[in-house]
Amino acid sequence: MLNLTFQVGKGDRVMGQKSLGANLLCMVVALQAANVSNAAESFNGHWLVTSDLHGTPIHGRLDIEQQGQNITGQFYGDKFDGSVDGNAIHFIAKSGSGGTEKVDGALKKGVLSATVVETEEADQSHSDRYSFTAIPIRQEPRGAPVHHEFVPSVFYREFSASNKPVLSVAPGDSIHTTTVDAAGTDEAGIRRVLGGNPQTGPFYIQSAIPGDTLVVHLTRLRLNRDYAISDDALVGRGTDNNLAVKMKDGGKTVLWHLDIAQGLASLQKPGPHMSNYTVSVHPMLGCIAVAPPPARGAPSTGDSGSYGGNMDFNEIIEGATIYLPVSVPGALLYVGDAHAAQGDGELNGNALETSLDVEFTVDVIPGRRTPGPRVESSTHIMAMGLGGSLDDAFKSATANMAGWIAEDYKLTPPEIAELFGTAAEYRVSEVADRNAGVVLKINKERVKALTETEKK
Repeated sequence: MLNLTFQVGKGDRVMGQKSLGANLLCMVVALQAANVSNAAESFNGHWLVTSDLHGTPIHGRLDIEQQGQNITGQFYGDKFDGSVDGNAIHFIAKSGSGGTEKVDGALKKGVLSATVVETEEADQSHSDRYSFTAIPIRQEPRGAPVHHEFVPSVFYREFSASNKPVLSVAPGDSIHTTTVDAAGTDEAGIRRVLGGNPQTGPFYIQSAIPGDTLVVHLTRLRLNRDYAISDDALVGRGTDNNLAVKMKDGGKTVLWHLDIAQGLASLQKPGPHMSNYTVSVHPMLGCIAVAPPPARGAPSTGDSGSYGGNMDFNEIIEGATIYLPVSVPGALLYVGDAHAAQGDGELNGNALETSLDVEFTVDVIPGRRTPGPRVESSTHIMAMGLGGSLDDAFKSATANMAGWIAEDYKLTPPEIAELFGTAAEYRVSEVADRNAGVVLKINKERVKALTETEKK
């Protein structure tokens, strides 16, 4: 079969799989069939590419702007100039590192086939030769939204592009489903899968291609059982040496009763000082993710990154909207790791782990790539930073938000500094896992002022 192809970022080539399932095959066939009659008229537009590098498929994107016989554009994020001669195409792309890609190809029955000679600046005497095929990208008209009821029967423990999609949905559709808890136990208390944050999904989002942003709006998160599990330890990032010694005997399982009617959680077997302690429940998803590029390997569902994942941010709740970068065709959306409540950072290593009833809608922002997870609530826009240390996560969150503000509100770097210096709110979202998480929040009242200024 012809592989669909994608680009992660400028110059970031990503190895794919030989097949992403029946949905991907249908998408390829539909794209080819729809464009066989028209594609030969012009090279102008956007193309999904599959390069064959010595038996390994490498996926990317080709963007062409044609003016007569002259063409410009980007090939795997590298800018090029070239020409066309009938159905033949010729161009040379230049990478940021000084390398070149010389492309010669021809268009036949809607499929562009070409050879590439790639040369690195540091090694001009040796070049690499490979071939690729590409098909045009067309945006199909959007139909009426459909509501899907999905009962999961399989749960995954990796955020992988290789996992078979459980359901194919269109932008604008809504999905109602359920999750198991972090230990793999469902709403009836039955263990369904080995623990480690098993996920519901992946859901294939039609028309989502690399370079797009997936939009997930959480319309309903509700508890569906009366208990949750946590523990009585503190994670290493949350203790100094003296406190670590005092906490050395922690780590025992703690059970919580969930009073769904009252919206309260309380300890089932409280210590002498905790018998009157209750906490309001705020159901949240610890994990929401798209499949990362296959070449980077499939991370476990305990990990996080630019694809989202195990972010454990306690504002990913009912009413929140999450923005994630699409790295594979169909995005492949995963949801799971439900929490009844969680303090900042998930200091116990476990929140109040439980199962949830989940409902959400999906959408796609074509041609806009989000560098990392972003969240929007009724009051704030929020940029997620994830890194090996809190320092790195802090910097990542700041850079993520700076990019967001520059893209949407056209602020200059000095203006961004002025905004952040007066309006930034930082939250420690995650310290329990390999990556720490920090979130930069900006109140929408401040954003409103920026919007009003731009309109004048």
